[in-house]
Amino acid sequence: MSVKEDRIVESLLFSAGKPLSVEEMQETTGLSPKHVTDSIENLMQSYNIDRKDDTSLEIVKAGNKFIMQVKKTFTDKSMMVAKPEIRTDLLKTLALIAFHQPVKQSNLRHMIGERIYGDVDQLMSMHLVHSEPHGATEVLTTTRLFPEYFGIDSTKPEEIREFLAKKVIGHVVNQKQSESSEKEEPMTDEEVTEEEPPQTQMKPE
Repeated sequence: MSVKEDRIVESLLFSAGKPLSVEEMQETTGLSPKHVTDSIENLMQSYNIDRKDDTSLEIVKAGNKFIMQVKKTFTDKSMMVAKPEIRTDLLKTLALIAFHQPVKQSNLRHMIGERIYGDVDQLMSMHLVHSEPHGATEVLTTTRLFPEYFGIDSTKPEEIREFLAKKVIGHVVNQKQSESSEKEEPMTDEEVTEEEPPQTQMKPE
């Protein structure tokens, strides 16, 4: 394994800003899966062990993907400077996790389908969701950064749930109003009131 190949994978992880699978890195770099895997192992050894006291970055595994991220010790300051906007469908997934936490990822898959895996990867990369292995699945919870990210002056689950329900509905209503404006068709009161908070019924495994 050459240093050059390590640097190629390192630059890809650094610039991606989201978790990447070995297959995605292999397709982008043209390296073989084995070379990508070896490079990841070398980089994790370097960032997470050899130079762990000399860098604010780390490389971690998120499901079957890998991401270069700021260490939790430095997360609060860095994330608050430039926090990305969360799209509506991802916000709904986050709301479900906050509503039901701790919640099994397999239960959420029954509710919203296979996209849960990609959503969780993104929420983990934003440090809003924490995942712990639980048998064949993962147990998901929100992180300590979660209330600060949304400016919620509370750590009480019921208050966080109420805030997120309103925020999700607000996002959807604003989105519909924007679409209606483009079509020059005003939104009716019935359309607004039809919006409901995220589904909260869990299916047993």
